Amino acid sequence: MLQWFYRSGWNISGTLPPDRKFVIMGASHTSNWDFLVFLGAVHAVGRQIRFIGKHSLFHWPMGGFMRALGGVPVDRSAPQDLVSQIVDQFRAHEDFILVIAPEGTRSLTTQWKSGFYQIALKAGVPIVAAGPDYPTRRGVFGPAIRPTGNYEADMKPAFAFFRTLTPRHPERAGFPDGC
Repeated sequence: MLQWFYRSGWNISGTLPPDRKFVIMGASHTSNWDFLVFLGAVHAVGRQIRFIGKHSLFHWPMGGFMRALGGVPVDRSAPQDLVSQIVDQFRAHEDFILVIAPEGTRSLTTQWKSGFYQIALKAGVPIVAAGPDYPTRRGVFGPAIRPTGNYEADMKPAFAFFRTLTPRHPERAGFPDGC
């Protein structure tokens, strides 16, 4: 993964917090390539990330591969329990870095999901804003946010940060109303 990242001309900018547990809010997610950029950027700084996947992806033949990449199976048929499932994962591991794309889609949307925020708040961990900047070929780590329960106020630095990045498909990059 790391070889692909550097050989493709990508670099990293910014730093991750020293915390052993946090949520990476990865945006703008407009391409399937974004996940590989996130994976490469985090591995470039020597950290392993986790991501959420529907539990059916973790059966044979893909199960071992998905887990090796850092996948965490969740039962999406019980969405009200999704936050609790992931908070339990934070509690069960000494090191746990979870990357989530708040848009929930690679298509244009102005309705970002707030599950990443609820997970961080309930797990008592920071949120790190991060995203790809395609013109400069940088995986950029932005501000670390300690959630207080005031979503709008807490997320202002993250939304300002994301507006400085250019995704692979800028026409698909949307931001929640009011930010």
